[in-house]
Amino acid sequence: MSKPMTKAQLVAALAEELGSDKKSASAALDAVSALITREVSAGGAVTLPGIGKISCRERPERMVRNPQTGEQMKKEADKVVKMTIAKALKDSVNG
Repeated sequence: MSKPMTKAQLVAALAEELGSDKKSASAALDAVSALITREVSAGGAVTLPGIGKISCRERPERMVRNPQTGEQMKKEADKVVKMTIAKALKDSVNG
C-alpha cells in the first residue's frame, strides 16, 4: 500500500490538471474544503459526483467499555461524519 497523497502533492496535481498555477489550485482546494466543512457542520450533506457523499449523522447515547479496565460507562450522544463512496469509484477500483 502506498503513502497517501499530501496536500502539496494534491495541489501540484490539481494545478497540472487544470493548467494553472499552484496558488490558484490551492485556493480552489481550500474553498471546496471550507464549503464541505460548513455544510456538513450545519447538518447537511455534500455529494461529490463520482466520488461519494459526505454527511453528518447523530449517534445516540450508549454504553461503552473501557478496553483497559473493562469498566462499562455511558457515552453521551454525539455527531459523526460519514462518507459513502460512490458506486462509480468502487467499480473503478475493483474493475
